[in-house]
Formats: sequence, structure tokens, C-alpha cells
Amino acid sequence: MAEFAYQGRNRAGKNVKGNLSGASANAVAETLIQQGITPLKIQPQAAKTERPKSAKAAKTRTAARAGAGGNAAGSKSSAGKAKASLTLPSFFQRSVPLPDLIMFIRQMYSLTKAGISMLRAIEGLAENATNRQLGDALKDICEQLERGRGLSTAMAEHPKVFPRLVVAVVHVGENTGRLEQSFAQLAVYLEGELDTRKRIKSATRYPIFVSIFLVLAVIVLNIFVIPQFSQMFASFDVELPLITRMLLASSSFFLNYTWLLILIIVGVIVGTIRWLKQPHARERWDGWKLKMPAVGDILERSLLARFCRSFSVMLNSGVPLTQALGLVSETLDNQYMSVRVGEMRKGIERGESLLRVSRNSTLFTPLVLQMVAVGEETGSLDDLLVEAAEYYEREVDYDLKNITARIEPIMISVVAVMVLFLALGIFLPMWEMMGAYGGGM
Repeated sequence: MAEFAYQGRNRAGKNVKGNLSGASANAVAETLIQQGITPLKIQPQAAKTERPKSAKAAKTRTAARAGAGGNAAGSKSSAGKAKASLTLPSFFQRSVPLPDLIMFIRQMYSLTKAGISMLRAIEGLAENATNRQLGDALKDICEQLERGRGLSTAMAEHPKVFPRLVVAVVHVGENTGRLEQSFAQLAVYLEGELDTRKRIKSATRYPIFVSIFLVLAVIVLNIFVIPQFSQMFASFDVELPLITRMLLASSSFFLNYTWLLILIIVGVIVGTIRWLKQPHARERWDGWKLKMPAVGDILERSLLARFCRSFSVMLNSGVPLTQALGLVSETLDNQYMSVRVGEMRKGIERGESLLRVSRNSTLFTPLVLQMVAVGEETGSLDDLLVEAAEYYEREVDYDLKNITARIEPIMISVVAVMVLFLALGIFLPMWEMMGAYGGGM
């Protein structure tokens, strides 16, 4: 058997190292796992000089002992390659749904808390994963752990599955021996994030449905309803009111220039997409979204709540302040706010205080700025950031409960204008004809 030098972590999270004999690196890894040690690095020791004949015999014996395992590993490797060949390129892959990621992190927390070795825990989760993309990523992570790589390093190679914030917190947990607490913090953070998304979707479902209904109503009126009246108005042989002529012109455009209308819509969509790829276009667009009536304030406060919550998780995990700000800026789905958080990081790198750069960003309310000031002075910034996140989340909850009452008057006004325009356009010619007919009598 060959001699291997290994480095790993025991169940308490402490670094251990030593030498172990085994047929291969995989065999040594399995032995270490059975002993409750998670292998991080396994390297073969320099072999002693032997006579060629004995070396050849030892090689033959080793090959005979590892024959079955080698065949199995070879078939497993070939199967993995065949499966990888069927995998879509990363460009076409979507991110793993947040509920699946939360379930994985919750399970990892429970397994690490129970003292199950890292490799065995991930192997079990890979076999039982309901999401294929997550399962494939976990199988690859198992292979990398067997080769001696760290968990966070292996997770970082799957950015579509594990966000950078998750990788950073796991990395800190590995290095500090607090991996169990890191998984617990990530689970709480991601569950709060999922709950906020669900509430926003639920609150905006009604206005989106009404908007789609209005668009469909305009299309149906112009294609099916107004043309019926246009034939009747043509038989009057009189000058029609301006509103009626506008209705007839829009209907004629819908009927005769449908292809042009489709081209205009496609051109606007493609042009907008290409414009958003410009360096500062996305920042402008995201800034406009935060100034939208009725919903802009809700979006801004929900993003600030996410910032405070994720920033607190990073600081509590031991991530350095500047690195935490850089990672948090990437978790925000708004380029306008991401740029300002990046400017906060640059200010701190120049030696400015967090309170000063927060005030210069113009993102936070005076109450949150006071919390940041107290947190810097007392050294409890992560706890006060949680308080700030809860403050923003309470405001978002209140606004989401009242969003229907805020949007409903706007929707009713739009519908009323449409109905009034349609009614005047149709009935004004009839009233004028009746008036002329009555005057002629």
C-alpha cells in the first residue's frame, strides 16, 4: 500500500493532519470519513527506492486489490462524462429555485448538527435531490471533496446554484469552525427573502391582472366592436365628431396595419433590451423603477431591507467589512442601489466611516443612520442592522397590505376614461343625427 499525507477537519471543526496507508487517495478519504474526519487535502508520500522486480510485484498486488474498485470508479467516471455531455451550457441554465436552495441549506444544518461527516451528508442529499441541477452540482462537489478541496471552493464553481453570498458565508464558517451556525444564518436569511418575494408577488398580482385585461379590452374593441359601428356611421354620410374619428382611425390602424404594430412592439422590446446593455442604462432604468408611483417606495424599502439583512449576515459570519459590502451589492437586484453600495465600499477603503458613507449614499432614513452610528460606537453593528431590516420589513408589510387601496383609484380612473371615450365616440354621432332628424321634423 502507498503512504498518503492528509489534512482535514474533525467533527469539532479543528484542523488535523497525519499519514495514512491506503490503496488509493479515494480509499484513504473513505477511511478518514469513517473516522469522522472531513478530508481537505490528500497527497501521496514519496515512495522508497526498491528493486524493479519487487516494485513491479507490489504494483501488481495493488492493482489486483483495487481492480474491482477501479472498474467501478471507471464506470462511474464514464457515466459522469456521458451525463455531463447531455448537460446544457451554463449560459442556458437558470438559477436553482430559492425554495430548493433553502431546503438544501436546512438539511445541511441538520446533518452537520447531528455530527454526520460532510462528504456523507452531501452524498445523501445528492441522491435525494428533487432538482436535477442541484443534484448534479452536489455530485460534483462530492467528487471535489474526495480530491481534497474545500466545500466553499467546490460550491463556488456552481454560481447558478450557490450565490456568492452563500459561498462567502460557508467559506468563513469553514475557516472558523462555525459551519453549523453559518448554515443556520443562511437558512433564516433566505427564508425571509423568499417570504418577502411571495408577499410582493401576491400584492402585485391584482394590478397586473387588471392591466392585462385593459390591454386585451382595447384590442378586442378595436378589432371586433368599433368596425361594426364604422359601417353604420358611413351610411349617415355626415361629418363625424373628433372623438368618433379618432376611434375609427385607431380601429382602422389595428385592422390594416397589424403587421406594422407587431413590428413596432418587437422593435421597442429589442431596442429596450439593447439599451439596457449599455453601461449606465441599467442604472437609470432601475432608478426610474424606484420612483414609480404607488410601488416605487415599496420596491426601495424591500431592497433596503434585503441590504440590511444580508449585510448583517455577512458581518455576523466574520466577513470583512469591505468584502461584505462588495458581496451585498451583488445580491441586490437593482443596479442603481448596487452602484451606491459600491461607492460606500470605496469610501470605506479610503478610510471614511460607515456612517459617513451611508449618509452620502442618500439611501437610508435618519432612523437607520442613527442605528448605524450607535452600532459603530458599540461594536454591535450586525444586531442593529437586523433591527433596521425589521423596520423596513414592517413598512413593506404595511404598504403591501394597502397597495390595492393605493392602486385601485388609478385603475378605476383609467377604466372610466376608456369607457367615457368609447361612449362619447359612439353616441355623439347618434345624438347629432337624432337632433338633426328632430329639427327637420
